Amino acid sequence: MSTVERLIVIVLFEGVDLLDVTGPPEVFALLGRETDGTTGYHVLLAAETMDPVTTSAGVRILPDITFDEASTKSIDTLLVPGSVETDSQGRVHALTDPTVVSRVRTLAARTRRVTSVCVGAHILAAAGLLDGKRATTHWSTAQQLAAEHPLVEVDADPIFIRSGDVWTGAGISACLDLSLALVADDFGETVALRVARQLVMYLKRPSGQSQFSVPLEPVSTTRRIEDLRHHIMRNIGEQLTVADLAAYAHVSERQLTRIFKSELGMPPSAYIESVRVELARHQLESTDVTLERIVTACGFGTIDTLIRAFRRRLDTTPTEYRLRFRTNSG
Repeated sequence: MSTVERLIVIVLFEGVDLLDVTGPPEVFALLGRETDGTTGYHVLLAAETMDPVTTSAGVRILPDITFDEASTKSIDTLLVPGSVETDSQGRVHALTDPTVVSRVRTLAARTRRVTSVCVGAHILAAAGLLDGKRATTHWSTAQQLAAEHPLVEVDADPIFIRSGDVWTGAGISACLDLSLALVADDFGETVALRVARQLVMYLKRPSGQSQFSVPLEPVSTTRRIEDLRHHIMRNIGEQLTVADLAAYAHVSERQLTRIFKSELGMPPSAYIESVRVELARHQLESTDVTLERIVTACGFGTIDTLIRAFRRRLDTTPTEYRLRFRTNSG
């Protein structure tokens, strides 16, 4: 039986993040096992020369072909990983080598689908491939991406985003989720779920899944906003209006909104909803409590409000979320 293979070219360069390069091929390699080898991908690593490339982890990788050779092939998917440097104050900065950017721009012109992993989105943006598109990257460099490329609609929350034939993924293990999404797009959800099981990934996460949860967000430097956040958590089952919070903080509602937008990047109502959704997520993942009890505990008021919040923030319903992410059989 003939094998249908789609050519995937992964871009290599000095200092590239190792997992960005090695994670996706692991996903693609398992596809053959789940389809008896009748469909799948052919992965090639491309670099400027055939010399070994040293990754950020210090591991050296041998390219399969040069960029010049890759430019003569019919590429199905171009996958662009990223690279970062950390300054003396611990701040992370995404790197974009002009030569790599130029090569990616050239290869993208003969590619059906372009994808980036983690901070590889910065390379796509520098190549002009994200202009006018919504894109994500690792949360630590999202502000840099937005500042350097104002034509890109940067959304740091999702684990991956598809904008036409351009896909961008978030950081670290999200490269596996993005790769599974590509498999699902090419060969269907059923096959992708089987591959996910081979990877011992309990379920395939949807693109709307957040990169990080509310409690893990960077802590504010303002004592007043931290006090408000704790107050919200202690009283999350209550109504919690903007007027109530303003009275608690002894400021006007307008001033309260300015504080939240400045410190947390969102108005009070959006922050309260994000906390409620996060708490509901944890209950759906780890307990069998009813939606009615979750509504009461998290302060949603009604099941309809809970459903609307999940659709708005996670692009799914509470029931669908529980089916995907339930991790405790009880």
